[in-house]
Amino acid sequence: MKLCMIGTGYVGLVSGVCFSDLGNDVICVDKDLKKINNLKKGIIPIYEPGLEELVLKNYKNKRLNFSTNLKESVKKSDIVFICVGTPTKKNSNSADLSQVYAAAKEISKSIKKFKIIINKSTVPVTTGDEIEKIISKKVNKKFFSVVSNPEFLREGEAIRDFIYPDRVVVGSNDSKSQRILKNLYSPLISKGAKFLSTKRRAAELIKYASNAFLATKITFINEISNLCEKTGIDIEDIAIGIGLDKRIGSRFLRAGPAYGGSCFPKDTKALVSTADKFKTNLSVVKSVIRSNDLRSDLLSKRVSLILNNKIKNKVVSFLGVTFKANTDDMRDSSSLKLIPFLSKKGAKIKYYDPTGSKKEFKKLKNVEFSNSIQESIKESDLVIIHTEWNDFKSINFKKFSKNKKLIIYDMRNIYSPKKIKKLGFKYFGIGR
Repeated sequence: MKLCMIGTGYVGLVSGVCFSDLGNDVICVDKDLKKINNLKKGIIPIYEPGLEELVLKNYKNKRLNFSTNLKESVKKSDIVFICVGTPTKKNSNSADLSQVYAAAKEISKSIKKFKIIINKSTVPVTTGDEIEKIISKKVNKKFFSVVSNPEFLREGEAIRDFIYPDRVVVGSNDSKSQRILKNLYSPLISKGAKFLSTKRRAAELIKYASNAFLATKITFINEISNLCEKTGIDIEDIAIGIGLDKRIGSRFLRAGPAYGGSCFPKDTKALVSTADKFKTNLSVVKSVIRSNDLRSDLLSKRVSLILNNKIKNKVVSFLGVTFKANTDDMRDSSSLKLIPFLSKKGAKIKYYDPTGSKKEFKKLKNVEFSNSIQESIKESDLVIIHTEWNDFKSINFKKFSKNKKLIIYDMRNIYSPKKIKKLGFKYFGIGR
């Protein structure tokens, strides 16, 4: 099939590349000329394991192309995916849909034959209705169908999630589009993915409800970890104990910093905003947002206590600063609050992340990027394991640090407290 992906961000690029790898002809469109030229050279704008190889392979085989010409790309395609950003509006919890509606207006200028317009961006309920209204101002409804096909890609696992999804959700109000899209996704369905056919509004809500529930699980286990710290219980035992219940499951029951990234923060807020419009009180989700917002403040206080409130001139090393491992995404990462907090208190901060230095910390006083784990740990008073990269799971602390009073604050619980204490270092974890 001939596909057009509007937007070469995380969703558009990964989906487009994977669709081309399944044998479709795909054009990825973006108005950013520099980004498009870089993609043609194989320079990838995001960190995602395995993506570069797939881009090079399918671009070479001419199944994948990149363009800034939206009008021509839409004309050449049978199915058009809207994959643009829907960030949170400034001074509001609602989603900014300006890019989605702008894409819809541009698409409406290029429809001469029947096309399926798929919204893959995460959007509030009724957005598909609005897209349909925008396009129908210029195009007869018999020439297009608007569909909701939410993505369920985890950063760092996106290619695997696309090829082996738990489910494919297609929300459409007409059976013709459902048949065509089931055929498009047939290679994935044949591998075991469940195909769920719903109405358009239902598909839109499935995405938000999924993210809100996963965010709730993270926030729940983080709050239980606070209780564990006060009662001398190991949160790992609790997570295993409740996770073995098949009704609950163990995934997303890992205590740690606040959730962050491109989805959970904005999607929980947008869901609450949508509910407010329909005069529905989502008190559980509101509580999740509030608890998560307070999480970084709680961790900051814990760092202060670990250092006996003597932060000035202490050398603090952060291992990992992204919101989770296997991504370069800094959005809503706890490090964005923790590092400025320590900097203002007079600490000297070094950080190492496998994805390189971060512009977010360039202007902060006494904050510098280290080129290796060893360089970051050397001469540190406190090492904070902030992100669970595999690189950090077998560090020889004794070899890298000569400071016998070194403190390790393991925010991901990747080390055994007993083993670290045997080495002679002080160890603190989450919920331990």
